[in-house]
Amino acid sequence: MNMPPPRLRALLIDDEMLARLGLRQALATHPEIEIVGECGNANEATQAIDALAPDLIFLDIRMPGLDGLALLRTLPAGATPMVVLVTAFDQHACNAFDLDAIDYVLKPLDQRRFDRAIERVMARWTERGHVPVPVVTETFRERLSVRQGEHIRVLRAEEIDWIKADGNYVRIRAAGAEYMHRETLACLEASLDPSRFQRIHRAIVVNLDRVSEVHPLFHGSFEIVLRDGTRLPLSRRFRGRAGQTLGLR
Repeated sequence: MNMPPPRLRALLIDDEMLARLGLRQALATHPEIEIVGECGNANEATQAIDALAPDLIFLDIRMPGLDGLALLRTLPAGATPMVVLVTAFDQHACNAFDLDAIDYVLKPLDQRRFDRAIERVMARWTERGHVPVPVVTETFRERLSVRQGEHIRVLRAEEIDWIKADGNYVRIRAAGAEYMHRETLACLEASLDPSRFQRIHRAIVVNLDRVSEVHPLFHGSFEIVLRDGTRLPLSRRFRGRAGQTLGLR
């Protein structure tokens, strides 16, 4: 009986528990990677790398005491695991690649950008002579990590009422609050279940489960009323698809 190829073993290193939770969420769609441990500082990480010998580390840069870049410099040459730097600060990119980091992704995590980093990791893994693990991913995103002050809030997709474009960001209304999230509306919409979330305007995606009424306006346009009384425009351009789902005639 053929055994499946071993999964790539990863260690998460970040002093923020919520940031590590965000990494776990982002890795949930990558069964080819196994999380073997978590560390909250460089001292813990040094011991864990020595004891666990991970293939890959996800490393924050700014941590109390020894920072992430300094930690990389302490590791023995030629024996270091692959590294993906995950940080809220983008000014360290050049230093990161000088230290042979495979990629550099910013917080809060953008799932599609994170997935591209994993593609680079797996390409490097294959270059090292390992057999790639077959990838089976979820079709649609079920959770989303958003920044809330100094914290990261994990939202369930079902909590979202609507999403509005705001440049390269989106505003998300969910669980009675609004959040800014660094992702384009098109990318976020593509990752959500289209039977639940649909574009009703060039700048608005709505959770169809929240719709309570649809009011005709003029020139073929409609207004959608959500359960909480929020009114959103349904433009002519998107009436066909959304109207079919909502039973409009």
